[in-house]
Amino acid sequence: MPRPVWSGAISFGLVTIPIKVLPATENHSIRFHQYHLEDMARVRTKKMCEIEDREVSHAEIGKGYEVSKDTMVEITDQELAALPLPTAKAIEISAFVPYESIDPIRIGEGYYLQGDGQVAAKPYVLLRKALERSSKAAVAKFAWHGRERLGLLRVQDDVILLHAMKWDDEVRSPESLAPRQVDLDDSEIDEAVHLIESMATDSIAGQEWATDRYTAALEDLIAAKAEGKEPPEAPAEEASGGKLVDLMSALEQSVRKAEAARGGSGADATVHDLPKKRGAKKAAAKKTTAKRATAKKTTTKKTSAARKTTAKKRGA
Repeated sequence: MPRPVWSGAISFGLVTIPIKVLPATENHSIRFHQYHLEDMARVRTKKMCEIEDREVSHAEIGKGYEVSKDTMVEITDQELAALPLPTAKAIEISAFVPYESIDPIRIGEGYYLQGDGQVAAKPYVLLRKALERSSKAAVAKFAWHGRERLGLLRVQDDVILLHAMKWDDEVRSPESLAPRQVDLDDSEIDEAVHLIESMATDSIAGQEWATDRYTAALEDLIAAKAEGKEPPEAPAEEASGGKLVDLMSALEQSVRKAEAARGGSGADATVHDLPKKRGAKKAAAKKTTAKRATAKKTTTKKTSAARKTTAKKRGA
């Protein structure tokens, strides 16, 4: 496990639970350096003093807020640590809500909360079991990195997790992005639901598609170039099978493809006839009626001819 990023306590009414906060996720992204194309030398960012025109060390750099163009207010780390906030050293639980009531767009990075010492064991387990039994999540406030934040506490695998959350005014409204009113047939919606069901799975964990193919390909590229080899070629793209002419065709083909990928034959796929215009339906009905009438006449003629032939044979 990584080193704790913060230590303090959970404030649960009058109950205090000393805890350490550890990152629950890790970043596996490959990072690049900038370099000079002409001689391959590293290009570095230097922190320069505008007045003295020289590079300054980390020890010479402080925090400040620009009140006006010519006025900078210095803020020290000691002053930030001494801010009169009850959440500066505690994760203060404010309320308990159903987890499903939290909009996922508000949920950010996740952290594991570890009990700090033997004194924390009993109240930690108490809170965990209370959250499990009530099927609730705790909404809390805490102060990290120079700002107070909203947080969400939930239970996973016998451990309490803390998620940083966005405040109400930090979530933009999507009102203007909603599409205008469109006409959809029930058959199209049913086929879309069928596609969802054919692609449904119980969990993301262990799925073949839940892998970072970009990073893997990037590692192969770096390894090849480091050994002086040609970069690996990209796999040929699958043929699209022609342009899809309508939404229903796209849905039906998607269902068959999803079922085939899961080992199904695709025979159970629901295929709906495309809705036709009234004029087209009438023309098709007339055409079908005409075909039936012609077939009936032909059958009648054949039957009459067969009867005449049989009569002649009997007379002979």
